Amino acid sequence: MAVYVDNVKVKWRGRQWCHLVADSIEELHEFAYQLGLQRHWFQHTASYPHYDVTVEVREKALNIGAIEGDRIRIITCARKLKAQLHIETAPRQAEQLPLFQSC
Repeated sequence: MAVYVDNVKVKWRGRQWCHLVADSIEELHEFAYQLGLQRHWFQHTASYPHYDVTVEVREKALNIGAIEGDRIRIITCARKLKAQLHIETAPRQAEQLPLFQSC
């Protein structure tokens, strides 16, 4: 498993921002915690789940083990995270079945 940070440098509110993703949601949250990011900063409703980090935090992330991710790597991880998030929030089929078994 790994955590990745891109180098897109999106300008917003006078700062430059990058994206932090990982191979799993759990790993992403754990790494974000190590960086001092707050859980409510997690971008779960964005086009893909990620944390926004400033370029300064990006450097810290690289120093503690994140891997510099190119566009393809970030998109690949983003798709995995989105699928994991969808599975975690989807209603369970087994919980719905008993409602229809008496018919």
